[in-house]
Amino acid sequence: MEFAEVVRRRRMTRAYASDPVDPAVVERALDHATRAPSAGFSQGWAFVVLDTPEAVRGFWAAQTDAAAEGGTPDRWLAGMMAAPVVVVPCSRRSAYLDRYAEPDKARAGLQDHDEGRWAMPYWHLDTAMASLLVLQSVTDAGLGACFFGLVPDRVDAVKAQLGLVDTGAEEAPHPIGAITIGHPADATTGARGSASRRRRTPWQETAHRGRWGNGWTPRTETHA
Repeated sequence: MEFAEVVRRRRMTRAYASDPVDPAVVERALDHATRAPSAGFSQGWAFVVLDTPEAVRGFWAAQTDAAAEGGTPDRWLAGMMAAPVVVVPCSRRSAYLDRYAEPDKARAGLQDHDEGRWAMPYWHLDTAMASLLVLQSVTDAGLGACFFGLVPDRVDAVKAQLGLVDTGAEEAPHPIGAITIGHPADATTGARGSASRRRRTPWQETAHRGRWGNGWTPRTETHA
């Protein structure tokens, strides 16, 4: 599939068929994810792959009350829980602090634990870019995927379920969300996403040439 077609076809899939996912698709997506850019080439990402029914059920039990208590999931949750694979991308702040303590980066003064020194937490940003490559790779394979955030008051439960626990010697990776992967079910069976109800903003309305507020005026080429 051409890259432009992958970009156009990528959608958040919210309902999945029961067909298994070829492990090669997941492995290829993870390989592509490691091609994402990262500050200082810190590569501070990690991926917890849940590809057995037991592991997937454990994730959902930690993530949602409905799954944990045996309740009836709503339409969104029922469609999402059907995905046979869940990948949890995690950021590793310690990888960045260690990298920026090395001689070629130490002059930046970003090696201590004061996050205020960083323009932004690049460990999260870089892991998000790696996650997009997972989504695009799954689309390229003809499957569906959906990135979603963890329920705020269930993050600790998810971390405990996945073994993401701090030790005295090492800070645990932090899950930035989760990605379901599988064969898309009929679109009518899943919850409708916001994109089905909202207009996609054309790029010309989001770009500003030279300065915020200028908007976008196409350049006109002139020839003598």
